[in-house]
Amino acid sequence: MSREKEEAVAVTQHETTIAEAADRLSRELPGHRVEILQGRLTVTPPADGSHALSLSWLIEKFYDAGAKNAGLRYVQGIGLWLPTGADDYAIPDFALVEADFREHKVQKACYAADVFRLVVEVTSSNWSDGIGVKVDSYAKADIPVYVIADRHHDEAILCSDPHNGTYRLRRTFKRGSSIALPSSIGVSVELPVDLLLYGDEL
Repeated sequence: MSREKEEAVAVTQHETTIAEAADRLSRELPGHRVEILQGRLTVTPPADGSHALSLSWLIEKFYDAGAKNAGLRYVQGIGLWLPTGADDYAIPDFALVEADFREHKVQKACYAADVFRLVVEVTSSNWSDGIGVKVDSYAKADIPVYVIADRHHDEAILCSDPHNGTYRLRRTFKRGSSIALPSSIGVSVELPVDLLLYGDEL
């Protein structure tokens, strides 16, 4: 076989890994959120206005609660390395993390799960990930508190107390109510469901 044919065969035998595919999609789809959840590649479109307002409001709430003085930081869109697969990672909409989280980078722009005190997801078109695979993934990563603003069902969900890969506590909150976050996150914060869902009183 000629050298040219050997090189052609080598090229055709190379299979793109899921991590390589995720990197390519991240470059080709700016503004989209690319994640690998339990070995499955997922792409979320850019946030709409209500979604963006919800996240802005969360920043205000945690600022007012004195998160920085408690040795914590609140951030949007940083990677969380997951233990559910060799290449698994999520990019939560909002997170409360230890102040030194930047010292715990795993790879890419992802950080170790043990620096996260809280993650919040505001559901978009792929809402089933937020209330399904991410609940399982975050529980397996021992994320202490996971809050879901489930806009598809017009409710919010609080998951807490992970044990053996499962959240032992899961409560649903309807419009007009508020979620008192567990004190274990390090600050005292209450989240009105309406603001969490839509970023404003409707």
